[in-house]
Amino acid sequence: MVESVKPTTIKANDLRIGAVTRVANAAPPVTTAPAQTPAAAAPTLARVMAASAPMDVTRIALIKEAVENGRFPLSPASVADALIAAKYEWMSHDAS
Repeated sequence: MVESVKPTTIKANDLRIGAVTRVANAAPPVTTAPAQTPAAAAPTLARVMAASAPMDVTRIALIKEAVENGRFPLSPASVADALIAAKYEWMSHDAS
């Protein structure tokens, strides 16, 4: 059965009410590394990102091999759908 959704008074012996206990104060945050400004961190981030390709090179090689050997099913309709979806995604980020 569904209970009514109207305001009700709370009784002292209501079992749905639990005891409330005070928790300890939170400890202050611990910093282990000196804070870097975003401008100082940019060269480091650029170096890390340039160290490796943002893609799985072995997976790409396997797909290329499968396409060359005719084992990878290419559907023109799904390729077209993906291109159209990508275009709509790009259009949503264009400044108008």
